[in-house]
Amino acid sequence: MTAAHPSLTTAEALLADGTTVELRPLGPDDHRAVLDLHAAGMSEESRRMRFFGVSRNAPAQAADRLCGPSRTGVLALGAWAGDELVGEADCELLDEPSRTAELALAVADRWHHRGVATLLLEHLVHAARAAGIRFFEADTLYGNQAVHQVFADLGLPVRRHHAQGEVRIRVPLDEGDEHYRSAVDERGRRADVASLAALLRPASVAVVGASRREGSVGGTVLAKIREGGFAGPLWAVNPHAREIGGERAYPSVSALPAVPDLAVLAVPAGAVPGVAEECGEAGVRALVVLTSGLGPQEAGRLIRACRRHSMRLVGPNSLGLAQTDPAVRLDAEFGGAFARPGTAGVAVQSGGVGIALLSRLTWLGIGVSSFVSLGDKYDVSGNDLLQWWEADGRTDLALLHLESFGSPRAFARTARRVTRTIPVLTVDAGRSTAGRRAAASHTAAAATPTVTREALFRQAGITATRSIDELVAAAALFHAQPLPAPRGAVAVVSNAGGIGILAADACAEAGLALPELPQGLAELLPAGASVRNPVDTTAAVTPVELTHLLRALEEEPAVDAILVCLVPTALGAATGEDPVRALVEGPARRRVPVVAVLLDQQVPVRYRSCADGGVLPAYSDAVAAARALVHARDRARRLAEPPSAPVAAPDCDRQAARSLVDGYLTAHPGGGWLDPLSTADLLAAYGLPLTTTVWVRDEQAAVAAADGLRGLGHDAKVALKAYWPGQVHKSAVGAVRTGLATDADVREAYREFTKRFGAELVGAVVQPMAAPGLELLAGVVQDRVFGPLVVLGLGGTATEVLADRVARLAPLSERDLTTMVTELRSAPLLFGRHGGAAVDLAAVRSVLTGLSLLAEDVAELVEADLNPVIVRPDGAVCVDVRVRLERRPSFDPYLRRLRRPAAAGPAFEEE
Repeated sequence: MTAAHPSLTTAEALLADGTTVELRPLGPDDHRAVLDLHAAGMSEESRRMRFFGVSRNAPAQAADRLCGPSRTGVLALGAWAGDELVGEADCELLDEPSRTAELALAVADRWHHRGVATLLLEHLVHAARAAGIRFFEADTLYGNQAVHQVFADLGLPVRRHHAQGEVRIRVPLDEGDEHYRSAVDERGRRADVASLAALLRPASVAVVGASRREGSVGGTVLAKIREGGFAGPLWAVNPHAREIGGERAYPSVSALPAVPDLAVLAVPAGAVPGVAEECGEAGVRALVVLTSGLGPQEAGRLIRACRRHSMRLVGPNSLGLAQTDPAVRLDAEFGGAFARPGTAGVAVQSGGVGIALLSRLTWLGIGVSSFVSLGDKYDVSGNDLLQWWEADGRTDLALLHLESFGSPRAFARTARRVTRTIPVLTVDAGRSTAGRRAAASHTAAAATPTVTREALFRQAGITATRSIDELVAAAALFHAQPLPAPRGAVAVVSNAGGIGILAADACAEAGLALPELPQGLAELLPAGASVRNPVDTTAAVTPVELTHLLRALEEEPAVDAILVCLVPTALGAATGEDPVRALVEGPARRRVPVVAVLLDQQVPVRYRSCADGGVLPAYSDAVAAARALVHARDRARRLAEPPSAPVAAPDCDRQAARSLVDGYLTAHPGGGWLDPLSTADLLAAYGLPLTTTVWVRDEQAAVAAADGLRGLGHDAKVALKAYWPGQVHKSAVGAVRTGLATDADVREAYREFTKRFGAELVGAVVQPMAAPGLELLAGVVQDRVFGPLVVLGLGGTATEVLADRVARLAPLSERDLTTMVTELRSAPLLFGRHGGAAVDLAAVRSVLTGLSLLAEDVAELVEADLNPVIVRPDGAVCVDVRVRLERRPSFDPYLRRLRRPAAAGPAFEEE
């Protein structure tokens, strides 16, 4: 048996055609399967290419090598489709100093050109890197074009040496990471889209559990599919009925006249796994499970059936889905209305939110390209839908309601790419403690910390709103109007001065600028009008005058958006000169976005049809209009910035850090807080500026350390900090003494520590007193779902009270280094805008860079807290830090794999 490295684990993943395979290490029980792969599964020509000749013994020798006696330095991985081994990849360490391993690949003939070899290689690369292997080498025949293409497409650098009809291939595993990750992501995107075709563009559908009972879920969905004009065959499955709605019903999926692409399940919870297995055996490629209330055992069996038979799954506890493509016309959901055809992609976790959102979009006039109620989200997720909408050629706006994230780092990478071409809007659900409890209970998912979720949305370029009303209001603007310029300067126009002031307040409070306007605009308006911003046209303004004003404002360089706030007046009613005419008789789309606020409007937002056939968003409240404009401005700013690269790695001593972490966790298997010296060494490996720190174990050593620091030219005063294992908050327990000027002061402080903490005290650290400056907090928190989060905020003793912090998920980008500073409420203090000198921002960026790299490299880093980091015009220094480590498995967020839902529980792991 080969020795399976801990990183060579079992996973399910998608091939290029959307088929699901299981990847797992090869062991003794796989000997027969490996033999069959190389013998019956490969033609004579394939074996010649694999073994450089035709030998009857070669398959048996390969099986013996991969599944025989254990040998260190060998990694072997198999790809299984059901019970069939369809491919294997293995490597064996050949040269210890160079960490070079020889690579071999084999794929069954009938599984060629489906991405088996590439997927195996990706997972083997991950395991090899974790095992310290730096190079793959492989010998292949010159004519083996399939293998050459695999290496060419892999995304890593490939070096070839030709000799006598053979090619020696050498692949460095620690080069070209960005290109490799992009190639992996692109392969994942294509595979994901291919796997969703049967779900979102099915040629045929079966409703399992369709019923004649009025008001039943299955009967309702069957009727909606039929009434919606589904383009393909539609079958009802019910073992207790011979006909439903005048059409024949079949007793089982296996009894259908043909295999449906998609099966919609509306059966009792206990029956779901068995029906799913029957669907898989029949060849169904996708399931929508409307049933709720599955327990862990049922959930595990359902997931296993879907993975074993390559079925994508929506739900359970789903409202259903709709696809408005004219070639499909599928409405398989039990909401109260039919989805209106359009170009907005909608995905929700809550069926209730889905019904409300579809209703409001339909009323507003925004149709959907596809709608998916994700339910408990065992498989298909928001990440899958984003990739589908990116590729479907119809969707130009994406709306999401997500209560949990299964693979947030994959979601962030997808969203960061998709938001460059399609606006993605979401409702930020579960912000409160109660809301997080409800979200976890409702979706059987872990609660997501608000700050982490906000960081995810911001970095991915997602527009995060705080309610369905705000989501629809922003969508109405994005759907109908151009984006403003990134500056976001708004001209507010009103025919009633007081209302205009309120609208201007709403814009200013939302963060929009209101520029001064040319006084010459007064010539276009009635006497008594004011052209200060907000513009008060007076109630006497006519539609013609208002039209001229809008044209002038549209061409005004200082204006990026126009908000027109109108109230009905007696003057307009008497003359029939309704100023709204100026809006609807003009063009719907102008150089800048135009939004209306109509205070007599009874609904929050609606479209007003314009003469050119376009529509103008009209709001009943200026606050809603201002929030929509802010979201549009933020998107414009995002698009104006080029994609930002990850922070460049400075000179880090990763080997020293790895040695320190491994050594600590070997001595402390349960993890814990690093001691002061180890903490200093870890920070030094990443260039993080910890002040000079001297470890002492007794009073005399403390005095000597203080004298030594003074001799090095430090300030005469020092700080003494008591230490014992597990210590967290030193100041809170009186373990810090500062401003110690003499040897006597140091002695007295150490004796006080000894008296107070007794046997618990194991020593202390002596540090020079830092020069005064602005105190910041910088740190890392490792989230088990989202990964490492880097935090920056105002530090010192006020950090908890003021809570002025920003956060980003690692790895940070160059843009993150800037925005994390500028988004602090206290940012003016850093820039020296209130009489003080500006701090060294490069030093702040350097601290954030070091933390990001440390968090990415050391998965065992649970928490790092640098507080305070004192920043001055001439640099930054950290005077107190705590670091906690805990042994955790290595996780590669770029590795292609289908997630294992927590809701399935331990039952998912059992066979």
